[in-house]
Amino acid sequence: MIQYLKKLFLKEVEEEVDSMKKFLIVGLGNIGAEYDNTRHNIGFKILDFFADEESVAFETNKLGATTTYKFKGRTFVFLKPSTYMNLSGKAVKYWMTKEKIPLGNILVITDDLNLPFGTIRVKGKGSDGGHNGLKDIQGQLGTTNYPRFRFGVGAEFSKGRQVDYVLGKWNEEESSKMKERLEKAKEVIKSFGTAGLNNTMNAFNNT
Repeated sequence: MIQYLKKLFLKEVEEEVDSMKKFLIVGLGNIGAEYDNTRHNIGFKILDFFADEESVAFETNKLGATTTYKFKGRTFVFLKPSTYMNLSGKAVKYWMTKEKIPLGNILVITDDLNLPFGTIRVKGKGSDGGHNGLKDIQGQLGTTNYPRFRFGVGAEFSKGRQVDYVLGKWNEEESSKMKERLEKAKEVIKSFGTAGLNNTMNAFNNT
């Protein structure tokens, strides 16, 4: 009986250690060809770039497309929710629970109108800032204390044209700078899993 309890305890400890080495990286966006290459879909774009660079393929799964990437003893579960932006939280909660990933090991990638194009801002918590995807995640998780990676898309739109802007395509100047920004975003994700949140913020914020 003692041996059984000891094995059970050790198994639980091992599972807890394993869960701390697993990360859920969520790229927010909308499914459908009409949303490809739009500012609002930068989360999808970053994960697609990372997957292509590392030769891993997304598969269609429950509530989203997923793939797994392993690096330096860490497991990164990439998720592109298929729920549309406004219901992103449902997919995040499902995959967080399914993969037994702790709240602090989630990184949500989203567009941010309040930052100039390409600016990176990683934070451990914060408000939804009026972003419907973040708003739904907050509602589903019951907290704003989860890491997020905001990618600046600028705010070059006239009054009342915000929706058209975020659902619009990248302009020529933005497109010319995109590859370098995507490579930087890939470094951010790797750093989050290997160096931790605080080191990642110090190294990459506003770069």
